[in-house]
Amino acid sequence: MVDILHRIGIKASLDQVYEALSTRDGLAAWWTQDTTGESQIGSALRFRFLQGRGGFDMKVLELQPAKSVLWEVVDGPAEWIGTTVRWELKQEGDYAIILFYHQGWKEPVEFMHHCSTKWAIFLMSLKSLLETGQGTPDPNDVKIDNWN
Repeated sequence: MVDILHRIGIKASLDQVYEALSTRDGLAAWWTQDTTGESQIGSALRFRFLQGRGGFDMKVLELQPAKSVLWEVVDGPAEWIGTTVRWELKQEGDYAIILFYHQGWKEPVEFMHHCSTKWAIFLMSLKSLLETGQGTPDPNDVKIDNWN
């Protein structure tokens, strides 16, 4: 198994970061505007991307305010099914540090390389949202190739 890992510091409180990661409105402001469902343990969140690029359904497994969020991918591209997305939060001075994990990929296929870059782009969107008030969720994100 292989994982996508990222670390980012955001000049914000842990509570602000947690809200952006754990609420439908927060997620829609930095990842994709087409976010539906309930962010409650055992419920599913649905993320859809414009221009027919598909999407993902995430089962919420864990919500620890100002500490962590954990999802399991239950629908989406075959490579994502059964993987988990985890966000661990900690404070270092003025910065909320996010340790991001997309874990459980069966092999490092080319699509994983693409997804790693897109996760980094969306983490920068999250940073922008919390530091400036404006994120760049889909469809306004940076497009990197024919997969977008």
